[in-house]
Amino acid sequence: MDTHSFPSINKNRKIGSLIKTSTVDFPGRISAALFLHGCNLRCPYCYNIDLVTGKLDEEEAFSFNEVIAHLEKRKKVLSGFVISGGEPSISPYLPHLLKVAKEIGYKTKLDTNGMKPSYLESILANPKISPDYIALDVKTSPEKYHLLGGAHAPMGEESAGEKIQRSIEVLSSLPPDKREFRTVLVPGLVNAEDVKEIAHLLPKDASWFFAEFRNDACIDPAYNKIEAYEKKELDAIIHQAQLIIPKAALR
Repeated sequence: MDTHSFPSINKNRKIGSLIKTSTVDFPGRISAALFLHGCNLRCPYCYNIDLVTGKLDEEEAFSFNEVIAHLEKRKKVLSGFVISGGEPSISPYLPHLLKVAKEIGYKTKLDTNGMKPSYLESILANPKISPDYIALDVKTSPEKYHLLGGAHAPMGEESAGEKIQRSIEVLSSLPPDKREFRTVLVPGLVNAEDVKEIAHLLPKDASWFFAEFRNDACIDPAYNKIEAYEKKELDAIIHQAQLIIPKAALR
């Protein structure tokens, strides 16, 4: 993707929610974190319903120009800029945000679900927009991706399971300090066997972080009734991961 092929944007349109100062979203950096609205998946356990559906609170949301103005104002305090979602790769604003933030002097981080591996390759190939760090969400083992809302591919097209495997391959080509992988431990969707299968897809030097499932305000109300793994079960699953990926850990 060259800079001349960037999609046109309305810089005054509200595009997402901004955390003005964060110490947890970008490893080792004080950052601003922008959560772009809209997503190409509907994971049943997701609790960021407004982000996923693109519902905007006009009073709280920020425009492109407002985000950039904040980065300019805080560049002596902040060193990182995180673009998350929703799913940033479906937004026409992503390449513009990456380009301008890098021009100001920020290190950039992208959070993605990996459903657009070719697009991921294209932005990594362009030094003007290439993120300095990428976090890839691996939802479950590839054969279970059909259980995620929005993950069904038309006949003849690449499946969601194939897409996540390609995105893992793309990230695996990056240095280990430039990437991480993340998985939410959702009972019924991610078990020890799924973790074992995912582990075999990841590079052995991967930083792989697990998060506990929250049964609160899930997109699919049925998931509100699912109990999170107990500590003993969590420990067993994470131990299974660590046998293959030593740096796997609960975050």
